[in-house]
Amino acid sequence: MEKRPTIVDVAKKAGVSKSTVSLVVRNSSSVRDKTRLAVLHAMEELGYVYNRSAANMRTGNAGLVGLVINDLTNPFFTEFATSLQMALNEKGYATVVANTDDNPEIQDRVVGAMLEHGVSALILSPAYGDIDGTLATIKRSGVPTVHVLRKLPPKQSIFPFFAPDYVAGGRMAMEHFVSRGLKHIAFVGGLENFGVTNERMTGYLEGMARIGADPIVLSGRPTREFGSNAAKILREQYPKCQGAVCFNDLVALGLLNACNKIGHEIDIIGFDDIQEGQYSWPALNTISCDIAVLANEIANNVLAWLENGKVPEEVYRSEVSLTVRS
Repeated sequence: MEKRPTIVDVAKKAGVSKSTVSLVVRNSSSVRDKTRLAVLHAMEELGYVYNRSAANMRTGNAGLVGLVINDLTNPFFTEFATSLQMALNEKGYATVVANTDDNPEIQDRVVGAMLEHGVSALILSPAYGDIDGTLATIKRSGVPTVHVLRKLPPKQSIFPFFAPDYVAGGRMAMEHFVSRGLKHIAFVGGLENFGVTNERMTGYLEGMARIGADPIVLSGRPTREFGSNAAKILREQYPKCQGAVCFNDLVALGLLNACNKIGHEIDIIGFDDIQEGQYSWPALNTISCDIAVLANEIANNVLAWLENGKVPEEVYRSEVSLTVRS
């Protein structure tokens, strides 16, 4: 039986050290392009296949990151997961993605399975509810973990957190409405007393207090259906309402579509900037979270922790911006 080529054979063929070959297969940026090409050509000629399992035994790094998302049916989370997967891929890491459907029991199972299969790090957009067991399991594992997009309550916030600056987004939406002379403004969507809802509503409430106007808050599930139903409520119960800051783009699109159907005119600003908002009629004004930039920042921090032991800061907030389309 023909002997399988080893990393030593590749090093001899390429005229480099064994450690240089190791850096190339780990996709290290410290290797010069000319040297990298020489190693890759040698690997191809010899038919060398990188034995990741053996490398894992030596380094404890599986090159695999677990990404647990609470709701992949929401385009915002889907776009975020895709951006993060691509950012990790560019750095030589594969990603295993799981959807929990906002169910703590499912979350507990998928996190346990990922840890059993040896993921090197975990990125968690947590489900709402009792997840103390999940967090305890992660903590015992010692696997580098961050939570993203949804901040855990203070007593549970044992891992670094990454998210857009939701409070600033609410302020931007209100500043836009006030600059246009609007005074009767609603906040539509978002589950009452949940962290993300409170953060996105903070800027709205500050703005309403600043202009001396009474808040109009319609709480509910962050869905198109709720946004659509809200159109009738606003028209019938709040006929003076001139504008709506929506919890997210799904609510805003539902509200926009229903207003078009019933002939109700109201200024609308969404939140998240999902791609679909560009193609609605009229095109949706929204708070852009620039998820590609956020995803890249998360990837860089997680891998710096994993490879160099540099633990991320406790809280990281990325910049948001107002996108005005129509």
